[in-house]
Amino acid sequence: MTLTLIAAIDRCNAIGYEGKLLFWLPDDLKRFKALTTGHTIVMGRRTFESFPNGALPNRRNVVLTSRADAHYAGAECYSSLDAALASCDSDEQVYIIGGESVYEQAMELADYIELTEIDAEAPEADAWFPIIDLMEWSEESREDHPADDRHPYAYSFVTYTHW
Repeated sequence: MTLTLIAAIDRCNAIGYEGKLLFWLPDDLKRFKALTTGHTIVMGRRTFESFPNGALPNRRNVVLTSRADAHYAGAECYSSLDAALASCDSDEQVYIIGGESVYEQAMELADYIELTEIDAEAPEADAWFPIIDLMEWSEESREDHPADDRHPYAYSFVTYTHW
């Protein structure tokens, strides 16, 4: 199994506010879809509940929740990250898509991190991505993009590899 954390972060590692994304960047959303389609996505309950149309299509949706009676259409529920990962096949590509506590739990287990680093600071945030320890992670690639008519801020697609 290959485990990848995927997120969009601002300059302060903020990832969200009140269950919503901080920035709307169409190319970030396209990249997220391209990377995760056909694979397993693992998320916390609040992240899943933030999706306006429920489970994301063409992906195995896995929700972590302590609620024993939880049922979400189009998703499998597990009580822990360990249980969710144990349900995955050895050749499965798994993406952790949030929120903050799930990223923290998965950080030392992950093989890769796929970030969209946004060159801006959100005015308000209540969820953050963990600090990337560069003694444990190396930057494998970076693709910089300037602000344009569809993207109000410059951003970079960055891939990190766990040592």
